[in-house]
Amino acid sequence: MFSHLPDSFLQMNTIFISILIEALPFVLIGVFIAGFIQMFISEKFIARVIPKNKFLAVIVGSLIGVFFPSCECGIVPIVRNLLAKGVPLHAGIAFMLTAPIINPVVLFSTYVAFGSTWEVPLLRVAGSLVVALVVGNIIAYFYKGTGLKDRFLKYETASEKVAVPTGNLAIAGGSSEITTSHFQALEVEAEIHHEHHHHHHGEAHEHEEMPLSQKIWHTVQHAVDEFFSVGKYLVFGALLAAAMQTYIKTSTLVSIGHGPILSILLMMVLAFVLSLCSEADAFIAASFRSVFSTQSIVAFLVFGPMLDIKNLMMMLGAFKARFVVLIVTSVTIVVFLYALVI
Repeated sequence: MFSHLPDSFLQMNTIFISILIEALPFVLIGVFIAGFIQMFISEKFIARVIPKNKFLAVIVGSLIGVFFPSCECGIVPIVRNLLAKGVPLHAGIAFMLTAPIINPVVLFSTYVAFGSTWEVPLLRVAGSLVVALVVGNIIAYFYKGTGLKDRFLKYETASEKVAVPTGNLAIAGGSSEITTSHFQALEVEAEIHHEHHHHHHGEAHEHEEMPLSQKIWHTVQHAVDEFFSVGKYLVFGALLAAAMQTYIKTSTLVSIGHGPILSILLMMVLAFVLSLCSEADAFIAASFRSVFSTQSIVAFLVFGPMLDIKNLMMMLGAFKARFVVLIVTSVTIVVFLYALVI
């Protein structure tokens, strides 16, 4: 039936299916964790856990991934729900960058892949923390915005306030004049603000009062919705990664990767193109030990779980494009510099 198809197409199809099979279990874990967060984690709990200080919030976000054995395939829906619940953007992105690397499963697989030695696993963990701290603080102190696409902004931020129109306000000699339209506008805005706050407060209260069986059922429903929401980006990203692996030969890339700078850049490109899950990428990286330096391999192991094709597609589905560009640019620069100096 498929005999008339080119061998390269069949190879691409095989790679595409293998990427999906590898990624789907972790996507499922991710969407169920996202559903659990939606139904069981309250805004009050998040407010208690996340420090108000921006720098400390980035540190907490970077380290909390130890307790979430999540692959980068499923990290985006988890972070999206945390942000919608009120986690600060800088803390959420720090968590997104480190969680696929510093969790015990990935740490152990890296340890085994590199002959039961700790050098590469520790350099990998240290690199992920450096990147998360730098990028998280860039977002905390220099990025002004929500990051998430508008349709995912379910919860108000503390900075949202009702603006008082001043266009026709005149004060002179102790007298003031405000048109009726201004009062009407203020009344409408206040009513919307009150209804918006009441809706979310009621929704959170309703979740807290809900019986456990209903919470579990709604968790499953939410996980299904999340799966179909991120699934299309996973499929597109896997297809693109399979095409690039098929038609861009690894041997060609390796042949140009001479010198410390080019080899680091090359391994970062390979990590992006191969789109491996962080639980399995260490074994692929270990196979390059005879060709590339430790610096290049660490760059591969740090960069891949933070940015690959399928993960980028899912980020573009959840975050604003300009914000994704900021993440991609800052992560690329920091990973490259880290690999260069170790």
